[in-house]
Amino acid sequence: MRVLLSTYGSRGDVEPLVGLAVRLRELGAEVRVCAPPDEDFAQRLAGVGVPMVPVSRSARALTTAPPSPSSSPADLPRRAAELIAGQFDAVTAAAKGCDALVATGMMPAAAGALSVAEKLGIRSVSVTFQQLTLPSPDRPPLAYPGRSFPPEVTDNRALWDLDAQSINALFGAALNTNRASNGLPPVENVRDYVIGGRPWLATDPILDPWQETPNLDVVQTGAWILPDERPLPAELVAFLDAGTPPVYVGFGSMPMRASADVAEVAVEAIRAQGRRVLVGRGWAELALIDDRDDCFVVGEVNHQALFGRVAAVVHHGGAGTTTTAARAGAPQVVIPQTADQPYWAGRVAELGVGAAHEGPAPTVESLSAALKAALTPETRARAIAVAGTLRADGAAVAAKLLLDAVTGERPPVSA
Repeated sequence: MRVLLSTYGSRGDVEPLVGLAVRLRELGAEVRVCAPPDEDFAQRLAGVGVPMVPVSRSARALTTAPPSPSSSPADLPRRAAELIAGQFDAVTAAAKGCDALVATGMMPAAAGALSVAEKLGIRSVSVTFQQLTLPSPDRPPLAYPGRSFPPEVTDNRALWDLDAQSINALFGAALNTNRASNGLPPVENVRDYVIGGRPWLATDPILDPWQETPNLDVVQTGAWILPDERPLPAELVAFLDAGTPPVYVGFGSMPMRASADVAEVAVEAIRAQGRRVLVGRGWAELALIDDRDDCFVVGEVNHQALFGRVAAVVHHGGAGTTTTAARAGAPQVVIPQTADQPYWAGRVAELGVGAAHEGPAPTVESLSAALKAALTPETRARAIAVAGTLRADGAAVAAKLLLDAVTGERPPVSA
């Protein structure tokens, strides 16, 4: 059996597919992944023996490029058209001979990949790594850049209707142009087409509890986490062994434009708590601010192993980082930047496993206050307790569900 996993986005969109790919192979499937042509993604997949098919432009270059007129919200439909066309090109070739396709990542990319599956007659499933894109009467949708909702509209159902209209305006023409050129009928509602009738939510039910919603049969599999066996670099181990557990600060794929001095602010705030500092370079290219020996900088490392050895994790609130820190029992300080990150910051605070910083640009004073709350013995005890309740089998559950669906042992995974 052959399975194609398709995404376009940051590390948080690619890493879960690594876990699913490995579990699918353990069940005898042949797997490949379509992802942005970034070297760190290719190396991560190569490290577990999964071939990667590059699609579209570098996600890192797209994310970290300085703002320009061509990257304004008004230009989003053009960039979406490029993503959709790239999906039709790369996924069509990669999906030939496959029995199933799993689509995730940015909405236009997922729409393109699912259209390819439709064209080829391949069973498909749509997956999200956070629930905020799934319509629910219990909360409002996220607004797209440049398309805020009218302040007088407060009913969640009405807001979700506006969300569907906004997505159609942004992505509908590009999607349907590519579908027409591939002999497919037009899609009237892009969002509902991507979500389908039975989407998968690949998050932990403790961290991200899903409430049943009419007309939407959500399958929550648990988060797709692959146990990371990579050893920590020797120099990093030496730093960890040389003193008390440091506070880690890193923002993953976020360029941190709202806070150009975030490394300096973080180091000062952490030092003010009497703690050593571990700086994660990330896509923001954070660096040390001086040569004192209480700080150390790292690049790509095994976060599962690292987070078990730190006093706290200061991060942006991506689903993957939040889940990894929670599973490690590490207290968290979340400084949300965009999209679903304020949601994850709220969940960290609600669960009592850390603090949610208000706003994307911390000061020494505001971050110090958040750190004081996260570094209490009570927060550490709560983080350890919650860690013991989180599931570790999400990727295995999803792999079995997918293969069972393809072999006819379960109902189809998508409408």
